[in-house]
Amino acid sequence: MAGLIDIRGLGLAYERDGQVTQVLAGLDLTIERGEFVAIVGESGVGKSTLLRVLIDLAKPSAGTVRFHAADRPPETRRLSPMALVFQDSRLLPWRRVLSNVAFGLEWRGIGKAERSRRAQAMLDLVGLGDLGQRWPHQLSGGQRQRVSLARALAVEPDVLLMDEPFSALDSFTRESLQDELLRIRAATGRTVLFVTHDIDEAVYLADRVIVLTGRPAGIGAELRVGLPQPRRRRDAALADVARQLRMELSQRSAEL
Repeated sequence: MAGLIDIRGLGLAYERDGQVTQVLAGLDLTIERGEFVAIVGESGVGKSTLLRVLIDLAKPSAGTVRFHAADRPPETRRLSPMALVFQDSRLLPWRRVLSNVAFGLEWRGIGKAERSRRAQAMLDLVGLGDLGQRWPHQLSGGQRQRVSLARALAVEPDVLLMDEPFSALDSFTRESLQDELLRIRAATGRTVLFVTHDIDEAVYLADRVIVLTGRPAGIGAELRVGLPQPRRRRDAALADVARQLRMELSQRSAEL
């Protein structure tokens, strides 16, 4: 049975100054509906590129990406099957918070009242329901990332793509937003594909961790975390999973 996303033989290459660079090659991956999948790997290996391919910001040079969402109810089919949360919030400074959250709904034929209602509901969901009339510069870094998450959720995506969304934050804020993301995921049932370079973050959040390795990159290892949510950060079993993943990464790096 097909997953929500089926990736087969995916490759991506680009040409610059007459030279061709292969970034991804022969990548096979299936994402099941409701899964939380983390993608880890060294900087520059192609983690963010994979997300860009999925959301159609980059065109693959080989292989296929199939998205199976035939069961989406008719009233949501004009919305987006995927939404991307970046490392920086990318809020529009000339729009208030509520307007930023509603931005992705404007060109989908949704009326102003419904846009405002949905934007307010998403701000409530991320715990910022009373900040809708503030400007982005009046928010902390963590609050801006919450607004970015609310904006992504407002389009009711089947898949939430997250590209190292907490890496620029201090450790206290990062851990708080990790827990917030898990709460929201439990409440919404969203499928999440989460790119990170932080192994502890990956095993704390994800059901399954995919390791990208090589030049060009492919899937070097796959690890099911196998621990129920909610998890405890200092749990010995969680530390064992992280240790196992670090060994996999070290082994794959040594083989290159």
